[in-house]
Amino acid sequence: MERTLVLVKPDGVYRALIGRIITTFEDAGLKVVGIKMLRPDRKLTEQHYIWDEAWAKNVWEKSAKDAAEKGAKMSEDWKQMGERIRKQLIEYILTGPIVAAVIEGNEAAAEVRKLVGATSPVRADPYSIRGRFSTDSYGFADSRHRAVVNLVHASEDSKIAEREISVWFKKEELVDYKRVDEGVMFPGH
Repeated sequence: MERTLVLVKPDGVYRALIGRIITTFEDAGLKVVGIKMLRPDRKLTEQHYIWDEAWAKNVWEKSAKDAAEKGAKMSEDWKQMGERIRKQLIEYILTGPIVAAVIEGNEAAAEVRKLVGATSPVRADPYSIRGRFSTDSYGFADSRHRAVVNLVHASEDSKIAEREISVWFKKEELVDYKRVDEGVMFPGH
């Protein structure tokens, strides 16, 4: 069993979607092993959104591909874009309260990412959390000089989840337990 981090971002809190978002994970057979509501400060948010060169290059490459499909050119290099987006993400999380949760289950990081949907809500599967509850896009967000408002952060993979969980939770805040249906979902577990 694997653990991953989920943050219900301020737009999800303000729109009263906390329960619906968490229910989506529980309905899929995942379980919540840690959860809290808080208003993060800048230091905590910067620890979460650390500078990551590989991430910045990946974001730039995706953006360059999108721009090329539209016949546009990139005005920023990968580092400028990465720094701008990181700053926008930090400012976005600081706009209000969030709910931080640790979700556990079989391949939890990949399953949560699937349930959350693409980071650009207009491209997300219509049955995903972002596809059902948001319509923001990179183009619209960029035109407003802000981060994409997409309800939820979900760790990219289990390795990143370990680091992110340690930013938001102490070990003693996480609880081990069995769901009553685990024996049916995972025979022999």
